[in-house]
Amino acid sequence: MITFTDLARERILRFLAEQHSQGVCALRLAGDRAEQKLWLVKESDRQPGDRIFDAGGFEVYLDPFSAGQLTGTTVDFIEDLMQSGFRVIFPAPHWDDPLARRVQEVIDTVIAPGVASHGGSVSLVRIEGQTAFISFGGGCQGCGAASVTLKQGVERLLKEGVPEIRRVVDTTDHASGENPYFGSGDTGDSPLT
Repeated sequence: MITFTDLARERILRFLAEQHSQGVCALRLAGDRAEQKLWLVKESDRQPGDRIFDAGGFEVYLDPFSAGQLTGTTVDFIEDLMQSGFRVIFPAPHWDDPLARRVQEVIDTVIAPGVASHGGSVSLVRIEGQTAFISFGGGCQGCGAASVTLKQGVERLLKEGVPEIRRVVDTTDHASGENPYFGSGDTGDSPLT
């Protein structure tokens, strides 16, 4: 269902041990591809319908929606100069086309980490000729700065990483965005507070 790296498991077990005297005994994981949340909970926080599984020394509680969205993911703990914390990693889609595989690799390794730092996500929808069709999610869906992100970020990085790509088209329905990092009337100069 969901796997945990050794480092993530060690951190969770340590945090649980530190809060055991307060009745904390499990991890709740919730969300979807765009946004995920992890927090420590008491057994009394278990909800009817929760999917519960043992992750190797601790239980994980998942509501039914999150269980469907997060199946197949890996939870890791990242610690570097810029950030530290848990990260949910989704398996990359499998593409039969070698060009699509190369585009997906650039998205996964170069583009996705930066976009995720603003609560967003980028997905490859398809390749047609020399055009990559992408979709934004999370904080990028409905974001007033999405066109800037597309032209100055995603498109530039994809063209540099995969020279065969000449054009990038955003297929996102930005009008249906629920949680943009910037309001649609903003210039992108400051985040919403």
